[in-house]
Amino acid sequence: MTDLVTGEQRVYVVTDIETDGPWPGANSMRSLASVAVSPDGVEHGRFEAVLEELPGAAPNVDTFAWFQTEPEAWAAATDDPEPVPEVMRRYVAWLDALPRPRAFAASPLSFDGGWIDYYLRRFTRYAVSPGPYEKDRLFDGPALCLRSYAAAVTGRPPAELSAPNLPPEWLGDVEHTHQAIDDAVGFANLLVTLFGMTARRPPGRG
Repeated sequence: MTDLVTGEQRVYVVTDIETDGPWPGANSMRSLASVAVSPDGVEHGRFEAVLEELPGAAPNVDTFAWFQTEPEAWAAATDDPEPVPEVMRRYVAWLDALPRPRAFAASPLSFDGGWIDYYLRRFTRYAVSPGPYEKDRLFDGPALCLRSYAAAVTGRPPAELSAPNLPPEWLGDVEHTHQAIDDAVGFANLLVTLFGMTARRPPGRG
């Protein structure tokens, strides 16, 4: 999609995270991966990191029990963690070096976006969704929920459009492993797929 003001391709920072529970702060984000891609399929970079637990946080019992059934995903999310402030500092520097205009994207945005927003606000001066008077911004315009976008394209409810329910080729045949970088790459392919499907629609159709 071309930006109407600048005439440039918008870069989407397609992000996936793995957490040890549902609540930012009480639980921790354990791994983070982002793939920067424009709708024409050009990739502009990747970021991935494993983060230390937050002070005073603890894994959710049910989430931890599920991870024990996915040992490779748990290892990928927890091996060799780095201090959170350092990871977020590097993440901001990486984001700031990407071309503009750029936007955040995730599937679903309500979960991954909320966690990234919490960590950005807690450890940096930035946010995924800044308020109207915050002038120093990492992202240009609103974030994109890929699950909602897929619902609009397919006419199916968003609840039915998690990664395992999508055609594998929409994800570039990248297996959804619950490892952040694998899933971010798959969702980046999904974004390109959805934009391509939208572009091929006959004129006058929603």
